[in-house]
Amino acid sequence: MATTQRTQHTPAPPHLLRMSRLMARTLREDPADAETLSHRLLVRAGYVRRASAGVWSWLPLGKKVLDNVSRIVREEMDAIGAQEVLLPALLPREPYEVSGRWSEYGDLLFRLRDRKGADHLLGPTHEEIFTQLVKDQCTSYKDLPVMLYQIQTKYRDEARPRSGVLRGREFQMKDSYSFDVSDEGLAESYRLHREAYVRIFTRLGLDHRIVSAVSGAMGGSASEEFLAPAEAGEDTFAQCPACGYAANTEAVTFPLAQAGADTGAGAGHPALEELDTPDTPTIETLAGLLGVPASATLKNLLVKVDGEIVAVGVPGDREVDLGKLAEHLAPAVVELVTAEDFTGRPDLVRGYVGPQGLGKVRYLADPRVAPGTAWVTGANRADTHARHVVCGRDFEVDEYLDVVVVRDGDPCPSCGAGLRLDRAIEVGHIFRLGRKYADAFGLDVLGREGKPVRVTMGSYGIGVSRVVAALAEQTADAKGLCWPAAVAPADVHVVAAGKAVQLELAERAAEELAAAGLRVLLDDRPGLSPGVKLTDAELIGVPWIVVAGRKAPDGIVELQHRPTSTREDHPWPAALSRLTA
Repeated sequence: MATTQRTQHTPAPPHLLRMSRLMARTLREDPADAETLSHRLLVRAGYVRRASAGVWSWLPLGKKVLDNVSRIVREEMDAIGAQEVLLPALLPREPYEVSGRWSEYGDLLFRLRDRKGADHLLGPTHEEIFTQLVKDQCTSYKDLPVMLYQIQTKYRDEARPRSGVLRGREFQMKDSYSFDVSDEGLAESYRLHREAYVRIFTRLGLDHRIVSAVSGAMGGSASEEFLAPAEAGEDTFAQCPACGYAANTEAVTFPLAQAGADTGAGAGHPALEELDTPDTPTIETLAGLLGVPASATLKNLLVKVDGEIVAVGVPGDREVDLGKLAEHLAPAVVELVTAEDFTGRPDLVRGYVGPQGLGKVRYLADPRVAPGTAWVTGANRADTHARHVVCGRDFEVDEYLDVVVVRDGDPCPSCGAGLRLDRAIEVGHIFRLGRKYADAFGLDVLGREGKPVRVTMGSYGIGVSRVVAALAEQTADAKGLCWPAAVAPADVHVVAAGKAVQLELAERAAEELAAAGLRVLLDDRPGLSPGVKLTDAELIGVPWIVVAGRKAPDGIVELQHRPTSTREDHPWPAALSRLTA
């Protein structure tokens, strides 16, 4: 019987990784489905590979970067006294029924049943389970405050997973939770996390902004997002160059007084007048026919809120931000009306809805639709509009909600200067949850006075795998990835750009660098041209590249610094001193 003899390799020194043995196949062409820079480069450089839509395998180089991000997160979380735990990803339905999020999350949840028919989910976030854990472990005010965190895989069934690891169905996340007996204690825990996040993103080399945000399904009284500006970002945030105000566009609110003063019930305005306006079902056609700006018209969008038809009024030159509207009305479900919803409703004329005479339909409006302002709007009859329709005289607003899509140049809510909009990637989010989950689960401890005290909570997340993509987006150049030193998979990439003499010098350089404590990636792959190796080195993006090339017979190497694109020739001993200084 034939036997196979395995090749015996001499173990590499500590911190030395040889590309001849590395599972990392680089690609010359972009993947066909890549939409963003990070998606293209992480795949091409051999950091990740797609397993299925929104699900990614992390290869050795990618896992090193992911681990480096996690290490920095852990160090800063430990520094504020947080304790690391690891909770299950497979969770029972019951706690999420108690909190209401089994239904609130809707199709985002991965739901499954075990062999006994019991419902479970794959955890999207763990407020409920942490609350139960603390209820089981903490009984007295003396046990608090406590901060707990984990770094774990989370699951959300995204409708359109895209942009590589930026928007996946499975992703790595750090989530932490604080438990205090007072609001003052929560404020302190929130402050500690906020400052820790600033240190984390600074150490990672990530350009970031802290912006006001909405809490959404998480609940709570206040929240802030940490955003990494990038063209690939799916978040839009507004910032004021004059005063420094910054907020997610869904959190930008304008006060009623800013929209116009209350001049009384139609003072100074003519009486309402109906106009024959055939074939004008849109704002553009109406403004064109009457020769008025779109901003003088009133757009009335019909939506269903938990199945009930509601009208939302905004100036005709603005669009309704459905995400902002949903946040205002949460946990109610907000949907657009369909053609079927007009059946049997003669009071609702499609394309010609006006706020006057809507009867029992609840009317919400943007603050710009202020008392005393006059509008051109639908007359609730086909092919008919009305002008001089005055808020406070001809119709009333049931509730004011700031629901328009924020635009460049809108006045800053803080100082009135023009806002500037930018795209960004959300990499962190912190919440003052308050007692939402403590109330749901009856989380009390015995207080100083011997009576039960309801615990108050904070929730704090960092998208660890998202940070990897965000760093790639922010730091990559035309040649490839360009990692900050703190997260790079190696400190130095040594390239043997030639044959025996070049390989000998490259081996020596790699071993001496590793012995000095640096993390080294050595390209010792046989049969590849120097050009291919150098192109791969630039694509992989380690901060320093050492090239043993044509001057190797003289003991000279080329040092390349990827972030600055500088190149210098040095005798190897001098290069070693430079890299280990």
